Amino acid sequence: MMRGSLGAASLAAIGAGAAVPAAVTAASLAASATSAAAQQALGPGAPTLPVTGVHMHPGYARTIAQMAYVWGWPIVNMLNRKAKITQAPSPGLLGGILPAAPRGQVGMLHDFIEPSETFVTCPNQDVVYGLGFFELDDEPVVAQVPDFGDRFWIYAFYDARTDQFGELGKPYGSKPGFYLLVGPDWDGLKPAGINEIIRSPTSLANAIPRIFQDDTGDDNKAIQPLINQVVFYPLKDFTGEMKTIDWAMLIDLPAPPADDGATEGETKWVVPEKFFDQFADAIAAADPLPGEEALYAQFRLLLDATQRDEELRQMLVDTAIETEDKVIAPFFDWQRNGLPAGNGWNRSVNNAQWGIDYFNRTGTAKSNMFDNRPTETQYFYTDFDGAGDQLTGVKLYEVTFAPGEDPPVNGFWSLTLYNDKHLFNPNEYNRYSIGTKTKILKRNPDGSLTIYVGAERPGGEKDSNWLPAPHGIFSLYIRAYWGKEGILDGTWQPPKIMVAAAQ
Repeated sequence: MMRGSLGAASLAAIGAGAAVPAAVTAASLAASATSAAAQQALGPGAPTLPVTGVHMHPGYARTIAQMAYVWGWPIVNMLNRKAKITQAPSPGLLGGILPAAPRGQVGMLHDFIEPSETFVTCPNQDVVYGLGFFELDDEPVVAQVPDFGDRFWIYAFYDARTDQFGELGKPYGSKPGFYLLVGPDWDGLKPAGINEIIRSPTSLANAIPRIFQDDTGDDNKAIQPLINQVVFYPLKDFTGEMKTIDWAMLIDLPAPPADDGATEGETKWVVPEKFFDQFADAIAAADPLPGEEALYAQFRLLLDATQRDEELRQMLVDTAIETEDKVIAPFFDWQRNGLPAGNGWNRSVNNAQWGIDYFNRTGTAKSNMFDNRPTETQYFYTDFDGAGDQLTGVKLYEVTFAPGEDPPVNGFWSLTLYNDKHLFNPNEYNRYSIGTKTKILKRNPDGSLTIYVGAERPGGEKDSNWLPAPHGIFSLYIRAYWGKEGILDGTWQPPKIMVAAAQ
């Protein structure tokens, strides 16, 4: 499984060099330059728009810039991921690890994701992933759905804001066939043979199919004919017949060399020094939500003022660097993500349906981007044991689910371990999560389930329930896919993490 390592340094080079064409920047600024005409068009009773051409003093500009950075961080993140992933000349594996494809297509894995990936934090090894990016106003995309039978599956679609749109998967009773993804301004007719049209709120969108797989080789063989029909392609290529791609035969695409400034961890998709060069494109990628019009007007005023003032432009860079350090970086701590869930854990809220919840949207984009919406998946996470101490592999922990208290789900659940970078901790046992997929789990005589977590094996029969940890700090993460009532209403609590008694 560890057949290649696309390390953090290599992928960091992708993110660090990511640049999005600034073709819409002039259009964005032009909108603010004609504020008088825009004011007139709004009609009587409309609030007054900011006057362009003002000399904005640095204190005011810095205040607006800080909010712009927090608001725009997830969108610039999306723009830069799309810019790099869609450079693939055909569906393939970037560095032999990450599915990539040209715009309008999806690349699929044929097994669990490699533990050395750094494209996104908090991946899981419960599903077979796919990934693709689209511009749906320019190019509607057909999504094929094979007959998955009783197997759990979900096609998660994300707009430019990282909000999910559409409902396609097992929880929705979706039927096999063809579905058409379109943008907000697409006005065509539904072609014959298409089950349903799914409209994105923004032209920029991406898809991440997730297909459940257990940890047996037999299930991996069984899933191949199914995932080989998980194919996305532009509408112009639709024939009404199911297309098939042998995803196990994908070519490896070379990863770019690392730069000297690359660091470990997730690829650096948002570069503070370049953020405001891309910010007008972020504004253009998503129309204002109700109530956001005033925010957009202030952002455009900021861009207008800094176009004419070199000192203000440098202030934007300084503000971006400072805000990355003081506002964005702290979101990496799980205690700042979501709400307390009991026993020292936090749970996600509003995931993938953020609206104007900028706190949780940006926090999740930093710590674990591309969540599913709460009705599809609930996430629980912690950096601490039940006593409030940092989790560290030098200790052995017990995570015990009482009889009948496994996460209540219609789909599946898992407990995953991540290192201090929210990535997998490579280990010789190739074990990164335990849960529904794990066929060797052993329950206690009373029906409870104890999972052992630590750098050293617990020994004996306990080894079947062991989750290997690094010797340093780590975090734990529970996924509950297609949760039942206790998950949906928040009454189910994760178990307390206890330090094992000395043997």
